[in-house]
Amino acid sequence: MFSYHCLNPIAEVGLDQFSTDYKKVEAAVTADAILVRSAAMHDMEFGRNLQAIARAGAGVNNIPLERCAKEGIVVFNTPGANANGVKELVFAGMLLASRDIVGGIEWVKSQSGETDIAKMAEKQKKAYAGTELAGKKLGVIGLGAIGVKVANAATHLGMDVYGYDPYISVQAAWNLSRSVKHIDAVEDIYKECDFITIHVPLLDSTRQMINKSAIQMMKKDVIILNFARDLLVDEQAVLDGIAAGKIRKYVSDFPNPTTAGQDGVIVIPHLGASTAEAEDNCAIMAVQEISDYMENGNITHSVNYPDCQMGICQTAGRIALLHYNRQGVIAQYTTILGDANINVSDMTNKTRGDFAYALLDIDAPVTPEVVEKLDAIEDMIRVRVVK
Repeated sequence: MFSYHCLNPIAEVGLDQFSTDYKKVEAAVTADAILVRSAAMHDMEFGRNLQAIARAGAGVNNIPLERCAKEGIVVFNTPGANANGVKELVFAGMLLASRDIVGGIEWVKSQSGETDIAKMAEKQKKAYAGTELAGKKLGVIGLGAIGVKVANAATHLGMDVYGYDPYISVQAAWNLSRSVKHIDAVEDIYKECDFITIHVPLLDSTRQMINKSAIQMMKKDVIILNFARDLLVDEQAVLDGIAAGKIRKYVSDFPNPTTAGQDGVIVIPHLGASTAEAEDNCAIMAVQEISDYMENGNITHSVNYPDCQMGICQTAGRIALLHYNRQGVIAQYTTILGDANINVSDMTNKTRGDFAYALLDIDAPVTPEVVEKLDAIEDMIRVRVVK
C-alpha cells in the first residue's frame, strides 16, 4: 500500500488513476508521494518515507530540487500536458496586442445607455484600429512542447515563423512544421521579427535573456510575449523600451509590481494553464508518473534524476538504487549482489549531473541483510526494493 498527499487541489480525474493500492493521507510528512501545483516547498520538512514529488505543471521553481536529489526523492513534472492551453493564450495575447480590443470593449461599456451607440461606434472605432497577424514575422524562442505548437499554429495564420532552440529534442524536431525557419542565432530573431514569444525554462543562462541589449537589436514597434517566466525578461528594460517608442506592447502572464497597470503592457493573471483540460491532463500525467515509479521503479519526466525505464518487472525481484555519480559505485553494488548469490538478469544505470539511478532485475528477492549492505555504500543515497 502506498500513500500520497496533495499540497494543492489536484483534478479528481487524475487522482482516479490511482489504483486501490494507494491511499490519500492528510499529513504530507507521512506520505510516500506528494502531488503539488504552486505550493512552496523550499522550507518544508520531508518525511523519511517520501520517495517522489510530482508537479502538476511544467515549472518546478517552488521545489528544492537539489535537496530532494540528495535525499533520494525523485521530482517529476508534466511537460506538454498544458501546452495547448498556453498556446491558445499566446495567440489571444498576440491579438490583444496587435488590435486594441480591450480598449474598444471598455469604450462600449462606458457608453451604456446611449441610444445612438451604433453610430458613435462607427466614428470611434478608428481609435482602436490595429494590424493583422498574417504576413508578420513571429520569432519563437524555445521549441519545446509549447513553442512547437505556437510555431506550427502560426504558420496556418499566414505568419512567417522563425524558431530558435539550440537544444531542440529529436521529438520536437519531428513535430515542427517544415514551414518554420530554424534559426541558429537568437540575435536574428531580435533583428527580424515583428512578434517575439519566449518559451524556455528559467535557468541561470536564460534569466533576463530579453534585456536592454536584446531590445536594442529589435525592430521598432515589436511586440514581446512572455508566457514562460517573468524573470526571463528584464521588465524594467521593456518599460523603458515602451516609453522610448521601441516596443509596441509587452504581454505577460505574470502579474508583478513592475508591470501591473503600466502603459503599453497587457498583464494576464497567470491563466496560461488555467483550463479544465490542462488541469486534467497535468493531474493524469502526474499520477501516472508516480504510479510507474512506485510500482515499477521507472522514471519518466524527472527534473532532478535521469529518466530510466525497464518496463514491468518479470523476474523474482527488482531494486532501484539512487546514488551519487561517482567512480566505483556500480562495482560495489554488483559485488554485494554477487556475494549474496543473487544473479542480475537485467540492469540499466543512468546519470544526470552529480546523480545516478540504477534499476536491476534480479533472479531472487533481496534480503534485509543485502539491502543493509547496499545502503552502507558510501555514495549510496537510497535503496528501494521495488519487488
